[in-house]
Amino acid sequence: MEKDFVDIIHLIKQSRANAIKTVNAELINLYWNIGAYIARKLEQSEWGNAVVFELAQYIQQKEPEIKGFSDKNLWRMKQFYETYKDFPKLSTALREISWSHNLTIFSRCKTIEEQTFYIKLSKQENYSCRELDRQISASLFERTMIGNAHSSPILKNNTAKDLVGAFKDSYIFEFLNLPEFYSESELQRGLIKEMKAFILELGRDFLFIGEEYKLQVGNSDFYIDLLFYHRGLQCLVAFELKTDKFRPDHLGQLNFYLEALDRDVKKPNENPSIGILLCKDKDSEVVEYALSRSLSPTMVAEYKTQLPDKQLLQQKLHELFDSQS
Repeated sequence: MEKDFVDIIHLIKQSRANAIKTVNAELINLYWNIGAYIARKLEQSEWGNAVVFELAQYIQQKEPEIKGFSDKNLWRMKQFYETYKDFPKLSTALREISWSHNLTIFSRCKTIEEQTFYIKLSKQENYSCRELDRQISASLFERTMIGNAHSSPILKNNTAKDLVGAFKDSYIFEFLNLPEFYSESELQRGLIKEMKAFILELGRDFLFIGEEYKLQVGNSDFYIDLLFYHRGLQCLVAFELKTDKFRPDHLGQLNFYLEALDRDVKKPNENPSIGILLCKDKDSEVVEYALSRSLSPTMVAEYKTQLPDKQLLQQKLHELFDSQS
């Protein structure tokens, strides 16, 4: 009897995997067609570069529930089409990996041979985007070519669960107008939701903008845990929560987010963005502010008087951590 039940579970998982693959293939096909359309209009001088931005705005205004069509992503679609348009043999394989996988490959790999290698490897091994990025950074292609290896030294026997995980791409969730998929641990997800509620309780000056707020920098996507707008300071405030010990590179990451916010999101009349880093491990809570270097000492002092007190945030972080663990 138990074997019968196991068979049913297998059927369910297989169907889920097939459904996700079908949706993903349709999404990649859509991006390809949009990229081809934009490339053709620009090549024939029917459009100027500014029209792509106008198109992104038009989609947002006319169909605000449709996500994933910012001007940056539209340019990526054009680049995607132009990268592979002369290689029809790759057509099927491109639609068998996620858009995030494709972005990583065509933006980081310089030759069609290297791109083909990682496209096929991602499909074969059901790589997550993080694992794919790690293998590219480790020069797996070059090492394989030098060693004349025929396969990569990685795990076989992937399951349907691994396949579903490989396709948990935020672009699929946006395409279907579904709630975002979160990659953090359950603990961190809980902390983010509780901290959001706490910040909003601090006063009316904080206006919530987004959770897991997407930043597009080049061909990479980054996600800010929580983004608010502070009415009194007239600036964006980004919160990053880390469920591990404080490290200096956490602040470096947050400063990178602030630069991207100031360049792409901040309005001309607004002040430079602020970052607040909250780190919690089993022994301590660390709260650090990240402020723009362009701020004057007077402005820094003004920011600090209106931002939540560090000790208050540390105390709340301690309470939230205890309640979640």
